[in-house]
Amino acid sequence: MENQTVLNMLVLSGLSHHPSHQLPLFLVFLLVYLMTLTGNLLIVLMICTDSHLQTPMYFFLGTLACLDMGCSSVTTPRMLFDFHTQKRFISIQACITQVFFIVFFSTSEISLLAVMSYDRYVAICHPLHYTQIMHWKTCILLVLGVLMISAVNSLVHVLLLLKLTFGRLNPLQSFFCDLPQLLLVSCSDTFINVLLILILVIFPGGGIFALTFCPYIIILNTIMKMSKAMRSKAFSTCSSHLTVVFIFYGTSFFSYFHPNAKTNSAVDKVSSVIYTVLTPLVNPLIYSLRNKTIKLSLKRAVCRLIQI
Repeated sequence: MENQTVLNMLVLSGLSHHPSHQLPLFLVFLLVYLMTLTGNLLIVLMICTDSHLQTPMYFFLGTLACLDMGCSSVTTPRMLFDFHTQKRFISIQACITQVFFIVFFSTSEISLLAVMSYDRYVAICHPLHYTQIMHWKTCILLVLGVLMISAVNSLVHVLLLLKLTFGRLNPLQSFFCDLPQLLLVSCSDTFINVLLILILVIFPGGGIFALTFCPYIIILNTIMKMSKAMRSKAFSTCSSHLTVVFIFYGTSFFSYFHPNAKTNSAVDKVSSVIYTVLTPLVNPLIYSLRNKTIKLSLKRAVCRLIQI
């Protein structure tokens, strides 16, 4: 068996190698990152300071905003650093650490969306029992459960990654340490890693998918029996969440399951940008533009600032 040099550094291909593209890309993604942090932080601050928003629905929305800030902060600062220095080397340890947090925040977000679907189901289909079912202790336990499951999921992937060696000079066809791309450049047998990903996607992932969308079948049936005014209000509260769900699932599935995933690196990078950078940006915009309660809260906050 031939000896193979084991690398302790990897190369990220980034979004573009052209020197003239680096500054414009840096400025664009810096602006997007600052807007993402500002929008999501504003959502969190409004929920914390406005008593009208201190309900389970907005508690989960505030948690989603925190996850969006975390997800964006895992990938974007590193991408900005690469644009600035034009050096795309990253250590194996830093890469695996990034994988841990990417998997953690992604799993947390997809699980939280299922919890938010259940919250909407209880609110619309069982309104008289809503406060009894979705009391604060239950909400906190649900969020803690989401975070614990996500941490365990990330830890399992990382422990298996630590057993791999990397001896190839092929760059990762991404601007961050994407788990599937990392497996492609490993010189070890990645069968167990790939099998684990498939198992987790099919079973827990399929279960979370069902828990996210099945409640809306019942919700839709209930809404159709309501009066026009109540139906409009119910659609308003559900449409924002459904829009976020479709964007998250659409971009994530396209990133990992579209045809020619191994060869069409340009398409991979565009879908990864949408999935990791743009989705955290548009989530607060969707809730702000489509949710009347948040609009009123924002107006009250602006009025208080003007009075000061």
